[in-house]
Amino acid sequence: MAVRRTGFTRARKAAGFTQESFAEAMNVDRSTVARWETGAREPLPYQRPKLARLLKISGDELDELLSPVAAPTAVVQPWAAPSTAHDDEEDALELVRRINASDVGWETLERLEAAVDEMAIAYPQTPPAALLGRIRRHLGYVARLLDARKTLAEHQRLLVVGGWLSLLGATVHIDLNQATAAKARLKTAESLAAHTGHDEIRAWVHETEAWRKLTDGHHAEALELSRTAKAIAPAGGSAAIQAAAQEGRALARLGQRREAYAAIQEVQRLAGGLTRPDRPEHHYRYDPDKAVAYTATTLAWIGDPAAEGYAREIIRRLGGGDDPATWPRRVASANIDLSLALLVDGRLDEACGHTMRAITSGRVVPSNRWRAAEVVHAVEAGGLPEAVDLREAYEEMAKR
Repeated sequence: MAVRRTGFTRARKAAGFTQESFAEAMNVDRSTVARWETGAREPLPYQRPKLARLLKISGDELDELLSPVAAPTAVVQPWAAPSTAHDDEEDALELVRRINASDVGWETLERLEAAVDEMAIAYPQTPPAALLGRIRRHLGYVARLLDARKTLAEHQRLLVVGGWLSLLGATVHIDLNQATAAKARLKTAESLAAHTGHDEIRAWVHETEAWRKLTDGHHAEALELSRTAKAIAPAGGSAAIQAAAQEGRALARLGQRREAYAAIQEVQRLAGGLTRPDRPEHHYRYDPDKAVAYTATTLAWIGDPAAEGYAREIIRRLGGGDDPATWPRRVASANIDLSLALLVDGRLDEACGHTMRAITSGRVVPSNRWRAAEVVHAVEAGGLPEAVDLREAYEEMAKR
């Protein structure tokens, strides 16, 4: 039975706090303070220094206040049979108590899981450096919670949250051309996925590394990683579709046209049964718009003019008008894909205009600048007068 910490309660009152005001000062719920005082819960290690400061006591004094008072020793009747200190029934009850004891709580985990979703949704329209700061803060919080007392189920959920955060962090590092950090984050995500048996995260790890290899020009390695991701991914899930799309892009860069067309068909088949979700911006949830966008890119990379129609469709669906501030990144990429398709038809002036829109939108992340550079080089080679302005805009973007 938990022992009420009357000394802790007296110290809180002596410091001038009600349970409500103390909870507010500690940034916790009032019920958490109540459980501290009844002995039902222990404050987390990182909370103790602040507790001592608010109560105006030392750390040792706080430890003493939090220590349970020993219960009186029961008197054994002379005729009672002696009992062992650890009989089977008590051991079983204590094990259940320990399994169910937690300083984390499901509410905290639900909020963390919701925060992961919010960041994955914000990803297409948030500057990478800004999003990275949020990811780091949440990973730090997860690391602290791993040291706290929790149930086995809560521990499992916490590792999964850490896996998704590490994966998203790696993606942002790739956007910022921070290869070493990206590889470290991916390694962490893969380790956490292995500990939890989470194949969806494992597949996304390989797909994300495939994209990193693709942006670095290592197309054969990207193809192999995409196929590994496909083999791991749960059937019909977002990771499986994304891996197939990444495979198609790698095949396109390798010049394997027939296989690239087959990959496009596979993606369209897998995504064909999907409905458009309420929040299609979520980076780890596939939707029909993404299938159209990846088709546009793959066709553009193999020099098929049909990419024009798909790219224009993405711009129509997601462009939201002429204000680039409303664009997700896919619209900037679609303008570049459209430019590549227009180059195939010799329409250099139109290609120049769409790439200029992408460059000046602020939606081209560092890892994607090479795609714009391909159009800049082609327009310059074509001797278009507007190439000078396009080059200047590109160089200005590269400085940011």
